[in-house]
Amino acid sequence: MSVEAQCPGPRTVRAMHGLREATSDPVYETGLSEALKSTYGAAGLAELYGRFAAGDGFMDTMMRRVIWRALAVRCGSGLQISAGARFSHAETFEIGNRVFIGAQADIQGRHDGICVLGDNVWIGPLAFIDARDVVFEDYVGWGPGAKLLGSTHAGIPYGVPVVQTDLIIKPVRIGAWADIGTNATILPGVSIGKGAIVGAGAVVTRDVEPFSIVVGVPARFLRWRTEIDVVT
Repeated sequence: MSVEAQCPGPRTVRAMHGLREATSDPVYETGLSEALKSTYGAAGLAELYGRFAAGDGFMDTMMRRVIWRALAVRCGSGLQISAGARFSHAETFEIGNRVFIGAQADIQGRHDGICVLGDNVWIGPLAFIDARDVVFEDYVGWGPGAKLLGSTHAGIPYGVPVVQTDLIIKPVRIGAWADIGTNATILPGVSIGKGAIVGAGAVVTRDVEPFSIVVGVPARFLRWRTEIDVVT
């Protein structure tokens, strides 16, 4: 077989996650979540999660979902949490329907924070989200290894180590349909507009307009998305 036959080049296939149909979780899962919630506190549930964090089997996968539902303020149906995904302060999370969280993703909440993940959000493997005050609207795609920072040290006064200075928490908002590329970094206080695309490896230091494409370090405007965009 020729190399050309083995490697036919770019091709277009149908999306998977974004087209998942709405289904209800089994009644026994929601009942188990309620039972665990009434039995364990937040710390107990987090400890219990550790027993099921690393496996890929049916029981591990189900228990991760059950425990997140027990902890979260709100949790829709169809949540998928891959092996090795980590969290803190999940009691501040609001999770929509059909959310996917990739392997070894790390979502770090804060005891008085806000973390909202809308319907059909997809978070790739090895992502890091500093969820101090974060909202992902519906159908956000978050690439593998992409990072979001929700706070920064004030650096004042200058005569002490920066890590000892006050934290400044700035809200980050990712608009519906936006797509954040692999290894991109979103800095505190940034808003990404609806349908925008952030290129792989970009460092976003300021707001991104809806339906725009930004690339580079620091991220700069490349062009607007249009109806005539095609895969080449």
